[in-house]
Amino acid sequence: MPANKNALIRYKTIDACLRNRRRKWTLENLIDAVSDALYDYEGIDKGISRRSVQSDIQLMRSDKLGYNAPIIVVSKKYYTYEDATYSITNIPLNEQDLGRMNEAVEVLKQFKGFSHFSSLNEVVQKLEDHVYAAAHHSPSVIDFEKNDRLKGLEHLEMLYQSIIQQKAVLMTYQSFKAREEASFVFHVWWLKEYKNRWFAVGVKGEGLQILTLALDRIGQLEIVDNTSYIENDEITPSEYYRDVIGVTVGRSLRPNNVKVFVSNEHAPYIMTKPMHHSQEVIERSGDGIIINLKVQVNFELEREILGYAEGMRVLSPEMLRKRIYKKLKQGAYNYNSENGDFQTP
Repeated sequence: MPANKNALIRYKTIDACLRNRRRKWTLENLIDAVSDALYDYEGIDKGISRRSVQSDIQLMRSDKLGYNAPIIVVSKKYYTYEDATYSITNIPLNEQDLGRMNEAVEVLKQFKGFSHFSSLNEVVQKLEDHVYAAAHHSPSVIDFEKNDRLKGLEHLEMLYQSIIQQKAVLMTYQSFKAREEASFVFHVWWLKEYKNRWFAVGVKGEGLQILTLALDRIGQLEIVDNTSYIENDEITPSEYYRDVIGVTVGRSLRPNNVKVFVSNEHAPYIMTKPMHHSQEVIERSGDGIIINLKVQVNFELEREILGYAEGMRVLSPEMLRKRIYKKLKQGAYNYNSENGDFQTP
């Protein structure tokens, strides 16, 4: 692995460019991209020479760094990867890399007991498991939730960089309800994961409402330099999602006291994994418990309640109780329908 941080930035930038096959990359384009990356990450404003980038490409092609990158030149002008699936981030770890990662894991593990670093716990666990599996050539012993067939994950890196670099993106997007896709400039403020699905949260323009866009509905995506980035100086993600379950937030909606009866069969699951941080038990009986949630009534809340089926009963508010009842009644109809008819509420 390269020891020089600036060199690593250059290699990763060239790799990102060559993986983007929607654009043709001349040597001059690569020089510009590397120069921009060095300025963004390290504040280096003198750019980079043509010879340096050519040297980087030759090193990436060679076995010296372990990359053996299949970089070719098309039409004597455009650089690309001969293998469309190749990336330097996919190369296997060597013994030296494993040793360094193991040292990093040991250092990070020292912080796992401190509340300020509680958010690192899962990251450290994943890294430790990955290092162990790679070193012993064995399967992972911890199976974290994942879905390798999720669409849109290829957009994560570019969206992340747009936030870090404070640049807008031009995207095509088609929601599940839209008849055709739309193209617009979007200013990403943060990325959100919920139930293993990713969302980009931001605004389309000045004064417009915050939008939550699913990555699996994004078509084309590119960072644009000719549009001023609209910064987020309004709210933090923790404040934004404080009163909701999931990702659907109504900025003008106030949280409701949602009272739900939970049967004895399901109560242990609700007690050990609360539906929301506001959850509290307000009553206990021989049949179960009654919990109160201080949340907005949204799509994800309904899905959580419906997921427990007969094990939950909404007591209030009345509007939510009726909606859940209607959906459960319709579900029962669909199961009991003799002619195979299927209806939605």
